[in-house]
Parts: sequence; C-alpha cells; structure tokens
Amino acid sequence: MVDVAVVGAGPNGLAAAVVMARAGLSVRLYEAADAVGGGSRTSELIEPGYLYDVCSAVHPMAVASPFFRAFELSQRVDLRVPEVQHGTPLDIGRAALAYQSLDRTVQELGVDGPAYRRLMQPLLERVDGVVEFTSNQLLRIPKDPLAAVRFGLATLDQGTPIWMRRFREEAAPALLTGVMSHALGSQPSLSSTGAGLLLSTLAHAGGWVIPVGGSMSIARAMADDLTAHGGTIHVGERVGSLDQVRPAKAILLDVAPPTLARLGGSEVPDRYRRALEAFRFGNAACKVDFILSGPVPWRDSALAKAGTVHVGGSRRAMAESENLVDMGKHPTEPYVLVSQPSVVDSTRAPEGRHVLWSYCHVPANSKVDMAEAVTARIERYAPGFRDVVVASKTTTAAELSAYNENYVGGDFSAGLLDLRGLVQRPVVSNVPWRTPMEGVYLCSSSTPPGPGVTGMPGYHAARYALKDIFKMRVPGLGVGL
Repeated sequence: MVDVAVVGAGPNGLAAAVVMARAGLSVRLYEAADAVGGGSRTSELIEPGYLYDVCSAVHPMAVASPFFRAFELSQRVDLRVPEVQHGTPLDIGRAALAYQSLDRTVQELGVDGPAYRRLMQPLLERVDGVVEFTSNQLLRIPKDPLAAVRFGLATLDQGTPIWMRRFREEAAPALLTGVMSHALGSQPSLSSTGAGLLLSTLAHAGGWVIPVGGSMSIARAMADDLTAHGGTIHVGERVGSLDQVRPAKAILLDVAPPTLARLGGSEVPDRYRRALEAFRFGNAACKVDFILSGPVPWRDSALAKAGTVHVGGSRRAMAESENLVDMGKHPTEPYVLVSQPSVVDSTRAPEGRHVLWSYCHVPANSKVDMAEAVTARIERYAPGFRDVVVASKTTTAAELSAYNENYVGGDFSAGLLDLRGLVQRPVVSNVPWRTPMEGVYLCSSSTPPGPGVTGMPGYHAARYALKDIFKMRVPGLGVGL
C-alpha cells in the first residue's frame, strides 16, 4: 500500500509526484510508455547521435513557472538562452527579431518599435503578476489585479479585429503573430493572443531557454528528485482502471478527460461523465524533423542566432493559414514553427551537423504528410535549404495521437483553447483538478492553466490532494531542501 498513485509521467504527472514525495508521502508513478517525459521526451528519431525533442522543444516557462521556480530547475538543468529569442522572416528579405533586451528589440523594429514597447512594457514591468495570473484557474481573484488588468487590455488590443490599429509596418505585428500562432486556433482570437502575449513577455524576461540534451533533461531532473525522496517509477505499465492502483489514498491522473472517464468506470457520476465525454479537443500538428549538413541558410543571417523561428510571412498570411486549418483544410503555405536547438546545444548532433525541429498545424486526426509544404515554406525564406537537408522524418497528427493518448486527434494542447475551453477545463469549477470521486484528482494539461511544460496542473492537483486528504501544506521543493 502506498499513500499516492500517479498515473502518467508527463511533466504534470512528474510535478505532482515530486510535490507528494517531498511531503514525505510514499508515491508510486505509473507510465505506459517505456520512458518518462510525455510531452518532454527526447529521442534519436532518425539516426543514432541526433537528439530530437519528440514534442516540446523550447521552454519559456522553465524559468517562469511558479512550480519550476520553486523546484529551482535552473540549478538542476543547463538551460541555454539564445542571442535571438525568436524571429519571423518577412518577404521583404529581412526578419523581425525578438531579443531578451526589449530596448534592442524596439530599436530594430524601426517605425513600430515605440508601439511595440507600449504594448509590452506594461506587461514586462509586472511580469511576475502576469505569470501568476495565467498560471492559475481564471475563476479567482488575482494576487496582482493591476497585472491582470494590463494583460486583459493588451489581449483585447491584439486579440480582436482592431489588432492593426497601433502598427504601420509589417515587422512588429508579424513578430507578435508568430508567437500567438503557437496556440491552435483562429486568428485573431482572445485565447491565442493571451497565450502569445505571455510568451512574448517571457522572451524579454527570462528568455526562451533550450535545455542542453533536450527536453528530457527537464523530465529526468524531476524523476531524479522523485526517486531521491522515496518515490518509485514504473514504466511500461499501463493502468486500465482505478482499482489497479488502489488502495492508494490519493490518485492523481495525468490523463485526458476521456481516459479519466474510462479509468473511473462506474464510479464516475453521470453528470461528470457527460462533461468528460463532451470535452472538446482542437486541431493538431504535423511534425517534421530534419538532419542538416549545415545551418539553415536564412536570407536574413540574423535568424541563424534564433532559437525559434516562426515561418509564415506577414501577420495576414499567418492568420490566413491558421484560419484555413480552423476550417478543416490543409494550407498549401502553412505557418511553420521551427526550433534550432543546435544554435546553443552542440550535443544534439555530431560535429558539423545540425538538427531542425518543426511543425505546422493541420486538422484533427490528419494523416497528411506535410513535409514538402514545410520544406517549401522554409526554402522560401532560406534559399538553398533543400541542399542542406540530409534526411527527414514526418510525424502526422494521427501518429502524434498514437504516441501520446493525451494528444487526442493530435491536439498537443490537450483541449480546445478558446474562451470556453480556458474556463471549462474540463468543467467549470473553482477547483477543476478535484473530481467527484473521493481521492481522485486530474492533473493533465486538460486542467488549468492548460498546455505547456509548466508543471502547474500537477502542482495544483497535488496541492489540493495534500490539503483535502492529508491535511498538509505544499512542502519546500528547492535543491537545498
């Protein structure tokens, strides 16, 4: 018998397990795959010696998430900050670039630099309040109301059809839309804009860090801490029902709502089951990984220093591409999100070679291989790109769904990110991590604050489990504790 059973060893399941083990409870973590990590695994997908992040690759929240700050992740993992946080190549031949320095970013944006500053400076000044507001359930009073108000006003400014009112040129709005398009959904929209503004703010705060050795380094740090505090990890062990992990006093589930309904069986109350089965998922991603014989030959050479590149052209072009996906179509000129980990991490590939990570958005459950469309899109802004491609591998949306059960239909956000999806995740509640089943908590990205490697859904679920069942507070999580 153990105190706590955690099902699913993604970042949130690991975070939940770490918190419970640090509280002195006996913890057993179950993972169906042969390794921990979930959305933060790293693998030799194409050839030995080339390390690819299977899902998440760049981690703005690794130094901003309240959980990771308490966990002191930066003292456990080598997190590298690229010189250019992210960039968007434009058809005029140059790129819009975001540096960690807001001043430098504003200076290089030219005419629209001051407008960009007026949008971002108020958020950056209260970045801790913005992170706290966006890292919790929205149905609550924020600790920093002014930060929440500033964030809300900026979201209204950029998440509605008036989003061009402050800009006169292409660079600044394209820079912002490249980030906003990380979220699956139409453009402009309040939900995508909120996510994009948070990430844009973090680019000028702690930076968009890349972990040396891949995203698995983050999962491994949590797994090591769990076992150091007495927890056990069981990989390759699929849990088919809650009875399989009983008589644990608390059960925390890093699973999608349909899986929770299946695991709970007849224990799930009818009303709650209907909510779980009606939970909405969004569109998906088609991922394309490359082995390169050299760096990407970007037309604007400054992009060679960027950890992340948003390939999509102007704000209008990116919006048109994303809106086609929202209509169930495959764009011929997709928005492509590119990660260049080799820029700061030489361990990813043999000397002289590079890895390139990319994806584009596609309709849910798509089986279409978008490799050619992705390659052509990059080639447009990096003439000669095809000449440096040694090999590539495509993971379709359907294959992404098979890889991770939480990515239903290939939706790596684990749930539709519209306004309803932000509040009803998976139900409307002040404590959505707590289920109606005694001792059972949901801690996946299908709960607030949603997707991303933040550990926060797991942290929140563990916090309430400690309070409800064990009458304990969250313990210290730092390296020296």
